[in-house]
Amino acid sequence: MSQMRGPSQAGPDKPSRPVGAPPLVRAWAEALAAAAAGIVAMFVVAALGLWAAGASDLPGGAFPRVVAAVVVIAAGGSVDLWGDAGVIVQADAALEVVPLSVTLAGVLATATVFLLPLRHRAVAGTGELLGRVARTALFWLLFLLFLAMAARHSFRISLGDDTADDLGAEFGATPTVSFRADVPATLGLGLLWLLAVLVLTFLVSRRAPLSSRLLHFQNSVRPPAFAMLMVLLGYAVIGLVVGVVVLLTKGHQAETAAVLCLGLPNLAWMALGVGMGGAWTGHVDKGIGLPMPHVLDQALRSRGGDRTLDVGALAAYDGRAWLLVALAAVVLLAAGFVAAVRSPAGVPAWRHALEMAVALALTLLVVGLLTEIFAHYGLSLMGVGDLGGGLGGEIVLQPQLLWLVGLGAAWGLVTGCLGSLLARRVRHRGQVPFTQARRPGAPPGA
Repeated sequence: MSQMRGPSQAGPDKPSRPVGAPPLVRAWAEALAAAAAGIVAMFVVAALGLWAAGASDLPGGAFPRVVAAVVVIAAGGSVDLWGDAGVIVQADAALEVVPLSVTLAGVLATATVFLLPLRHRAVAGTGELLGRVARTALFWLLFLLFLAMAARHSFRISLGDDTADDLGAEFGATPTVSFRADVPATLGLGLLWLLAVLVLTFLVSRRAPLSSRLLHFQNSVRPPAFAMLMVLLGYAVIGLVVGVVVLLTKGHQAETAAVLCLGLPNLAWMALGVGMGGAWTGHVDKGIGLPMPHVLDQALRSRGGDRTLDVGALAAYDGRAWLLVALAAVVLLAAGFVAAVRSPAGVPAWRHALEMAVALALTLLVVGLLTEIFAHYGLSLMGVGDLGGGLGGEIVLQPQLLWLVGLGAAWGLVTGCLGSLLARRVRHRGQVPFTQARRPGAPPGA
C-alpha cells in the first residue's frame, strides 16, 4: 500500500517552494515602496529647506523645479548651472554642493522600507536579493527620470533697484540664471547612488539577510560599519539638538531652519573631522545666498586667498569650539566599545583596532568628499570687473583629505583598542551566559 503524501511535502523531483516567498505582485509593490519612500522623503526635506531659505519667492514659478533639482543633486545626479546677461554684460555661475540633510533623509527612508520585508530572516538567496535590488533600481530610475526632466528653468535676477533693472532691460543686459539636469549623468550616477545605499544597508544592519556565501564576512565587517553609522547619526542628532536650541533662542529662525533642512550633516560631520584635528581650506567672498552659520562665515571670510578652517580657527571666534575635541574623543571611544561588543567573543584587541582604523579612515574620506563646496556667481562688463554688488560672490571649501584619512586611521587604532579593553567584561553578541549553558535539569554548578 503506497504511503500518501500531504500537499505540503514535495517529491524528490519537485523542489519545495520557500515558506513565505512573496508573490510577484507583492515583490514589485515592495520595490515601489522602497524607491518612493526615498524620493518622497528627499522631496519633503528639500522643499522645507528651500522654503525656509526664501526660494519660494523665485520668479517664474521656479520653486518646484528648484526642489526637483536639489533632490536630483542629493541623489547623486548632475545639474548644470549657468548665467547669462546678454552681449555687453557677461554672467557666470557654478554650484557644487551636496545637500546632505536631503541625502540622509533619502538614505534612511529607502533603507528602512527596503529592509521591512526581510527583517525576520537571517539568510536569503543571492538570486532573491539581486531581484529585489533590480526591481527597486528600476523604480528609482523612473522617479529620477521624472525629476530630471522637471529640474530645468531660467529666471531673471534683479540688480537691486527698479532703475538698474530698467537700464539692464534697455541694453539687453538683464542677468538670468538657468539650470538643467543632465539626464544621462543623473540616471547613471543615481543608479550608483542607490546601489551604494543598499550595499551600506547590508553592511551595517543585522536585519539585512545575507546569502550563505557572505555570512563569514559579517563578523568582521558589520560591527565596525555599524559603529561608523552610529557615529555619523549621533553627530547629526547632536547637530539637530543644537540647531533647534539656536532656532528657539537666538532668532534668525528662517536661516537656521534652512541650514537644518539642507546642510545639517555637512556641518555636523565637518565638526567630527575638525574635532579630530582635521582641517578644511577655503574662503567666503561676499554672499550668494547659501545658508551658513555665522561663526563659519567669520572664519572663512577673506579679502583674498584661502583660509584654514580647523579647531583653532573656530576657537578664535568662539572658544566653545574646543569642546569638539572632547566630543570626538567620547563618541569615538563609544563607537570602539560598541564595535567590540557586537563582535564575537575572543577577537583580539589588535584586530578590533585595525578594523576601527580602516572603518574610520574610510568614513572620513567619504565625509571629506561629501563636504566639498564650490559656489560662484558673478557679473562682468566686457569680461572685466565684477558688477551686481551683493549679487556676485564665491564660497570655496575643500578638505585636506590625506590628513583626514591619516587622522581617521590613528584615532581608529586608539579607540578600537581601548573599546576592546572596555568590552572584555561585557557579554558579546552570540555569547551564551554560563547560567544558560547548563544541561536541562542539571543542578547549579553542573
